[in-house]
Amino acid sequence: MQENEDRAHRETGADWVNQDARSGAPICGPVRYGMIGGGSGAFIGGVHRTAAAIAGNWQLVAGALSSTPDKARASGADIGLPDDRAYGSWMEMLERELLLPPHLRMEAVAIVTPNNVHAAPAIAAMEAGFDVIIDKPLADSLNAAHAISQAASRTGRRIAITHTYTGYGMVKQARDLIASGRFGKVRRVAVKYTQDWLSRAADLDNNKQAAWRVDPSQAGDAGAFGDIGTHAANLVEYVTGERITRLCAELTMLPGRRIDDDGAALFHLSGGGKGTLIASQVLVGDSNDLAISIYCDEAGLHWRQEEPTTLRVGYRDRPTEIWHAGAGRAYLSPATLAVQRTPGGHPEGYLEAFANIYRAFGEHVRGRRADGEPGFATIADALRGMEFLRASLESSRRGGSWVELVEDMSGEQR
Repeated sequence: MQENEDRAHRETGADWVNQDARSGAPICGPVRYGMIGGGSGAFIGGVHRTAAAIAGNWQLVAGALSSTPDKARASGADIGLPDDRAYGSWMEMLERELLLPPHLRMEAVAIVTPNNVHAAPAIAAMEAGFDVIIDKPLADSLNAAHAISQAASRTGRRIAITHTYTGYGMVKQARDLIASGRFGKVRRVAVKYTQDWLSRAADLDNNKQAAWRVDPSQAGDAGAFGDIGTHAANLVEYVTGERITRLCAELTMLPGRRIDDDGAALFHLSGGGKGTLIASQVLVGDSNDLAISIYCDEAGLHWRQEEPTTLRVGYRDRPTEIWHAGAGRAYLSPATLAVQRTPGGHPEGYLEAFANIYRAFGEHVRGRRADGEPGFATIADALRGMEFLRASLESSRRGGSWVELVEDMSGEQR
């Protein structure tokens, strides 16, 4: 198969070639995708579309951008979708796309809806033969997450979850430095993801993005811990290469709220280290402050998203090092250099990190999976995030007692 792909690539000059599973014909060009959610007034849908465009190996061809049919079609027109591919519902999109010739129909679906509208379209899309990229957290409940995982195993479709921050070059550099063993074992991790955009009661007034995040019928059982705490937990496990094995947590909320908007946890790692995690959307003065410190036997590594192109490495008895991102910097690891687009001093940020997730998954869809870590969060990673939420909620309800995390979440990436 690889020989056929390489020959097709030489003959067509295409950057993205795979084999059609039924006909054996080469599939060339960007991955054609449809979007569910992300219409007028949404935030993350535009981020996904921009990231896919930066990645360069995706093409938006269809959409069902709202749960309201008229708004869905109008939103499709607003972003330039043709009238006949701006659908009134995701069910209509799946049904009608399947009627198109294989070389025209979408190949994958991006799901950017509130959490309670993740499982049904993800499962239906995979059963219809489409790959799926889905915004985190995986679902609004652990049961729904397992249903998505089981559908992926049953259908053999590919799925990725957009834990954006693992797409940053200097996060990958930190991961590679720790994995090298040069700094010894991880002793302690401190991670925080703090925001202030829900710190006032009035923040919920006429705010679509806030409304669903504080509504348990849409967000699920967890609020801030689901929305941004899962990012922090994923970052811990990604950078250290270890698993959170047990935790104790306290989740709180402002008066009148129904799910957490603030919380903290102590946790243990599989390698013996310990850590602290804070996730809050009510801490005044912090716009979007994601930061992680990893303390090893011989050095401490520090990265902050508001300064994303630098990694600080501190020592006890030698000068502190500042590592800089940028294409062409020979001291960076191959995994870091692979996601650098611009020379040093030309900052890459959130959208570029998001684009790295899309590009890696696009390569996977096209059968060009690279060696090493896949470059995107897998179903196993997403299930770990859901297990982190389950344990955090259970611990908080039990007054902050220690809760063990289930080790095997049965989420193997195909």
